[in-house]
Amino acid sequence: MKKVYLDNAATTPLDKEVIAEMTNVMENYFGNPSAIHALGREVRTLVEKARKTVSGLLNASPSEVFFTSGGTEADNTAIRCGIAAYGIKHAITSKIEHHAVEHTLNTMLKNGEIDKLSFVNIDGKGNVDYAHLEELLQNNERTFVSLMHANNELGTLTDMIKVGDICEKYNAIYHADTVQTMGHYRHNVRELKAHFIVCAAHKLHGPKGVGFLYVNSNVKIPPMIYGGAQERNMRGGTENVYGIVGLAKALEIAYAEMEQHQTYIQGLKDYLKEQLIAEVPGIGFNGETDADKSLYTVLNVSFPEMDMGDMLLFNLDINGICASGGSACSSGSNIGSHVLNGINADPNRPSVRFSFSKYTTKEELDYVIEKVKMVVKQNALA
Repeated sequence: MKKVYLDNAATTPLDKEVIAEMTNVMENYFGNPSAIHALGREVRTLVEKARKTVSGLLNASPSEVFFTSGGTEADNTAIRCGIAAYGIKHAITSKIEHHAVEHTLNTMLKNGEIDKLSFVNIDGKGNVDYAHLEELLQNNERTFVSLMHANNELGTLTDMIKVGDICEKYNAIYHADTVQTMGHYRHNVRELKAHFIVCAAHKLHGPKGVGFLYVNSNVKIPPMIYGGAQERNMRGGTENVYGIVGLAKALEIAYAEMEQHQTYIQGLKDYLKEQLIAEVPGIGFNGETDADKSLYTVLNVSFPEMDMGDMLLFNLDINGICASGGSACSSGSNIGSHVLNGINADPNRPSVRFSFSKYTTKEELDYVIEKVKMVVKQNALA
């Protein structure tokens, strides 16, 4: 059976150049980077070289980049430590953030670490109401704002420059979850006004279990993980050297090939959208789909109401098509997508998130369209 992988927003396959870079480190470098002897120093050099690569691509200082176990840890560190460092009692987010943000802030509210959690209004496509954000910030207290750059389920983009300007006006601390957009857009931190942005390497053809947190040099936060002086006393624990090297290589490749991949993948997304409209009566889409408003790697499709709609993903899977009904981090949940609930999507219409990468082909999409038509026809309401 043909296998088509369209769940790249959940994770991406490793780039062969990344594998080669990591394999070299695994085979030839084993010292502890905290050790002062020669074998330790050469491994420390690899970590710092990777940090310099990442910071250079972001136009940041190497001292502003801290390696983590991934996006979730990076988000948690930014939120928990940013709020603690400044004694902040009011946080603002949206109801369609990733659980790494939503669950963290709700837990902090429940535990009394913050006194107030506000949710900025969003429209039916997941767009932030910037006027409402400004309204929520019109007080005399220091506030923490956490809004993602691109929604992981919908693809809808938030204007980071606009949010940054608003936060600066009211002296708010701004954290942007950039997990879905790192390596897909150029993030120049000297132009952005975000105090924190994050990365998970496996979203851009790097390894799982590694990421980074950018912390603007004007912000000083305590560590979240204690136990050693690693990451300049900001994250205890021996560094994931292979992962860090792989992350830097993956980001380097992504930046070098970004424009051609944007054009190619946007073309795939547009093609699938057009073909679904032409071939499947009643098809719709969740979130923004226009190129200037939506992440080019994600297309969230709203299918017409059908018999056994809750089995749509299973039916695609048995036809060799790997896709998602929402965030991969929600798999196994029986309460539905909090993102689709947050935009008041029709619960009777099954939804599938198709997400693309540089390895996706038009021929694969033709196969998907053929199988989608078959599944929809087989399950059409009588």
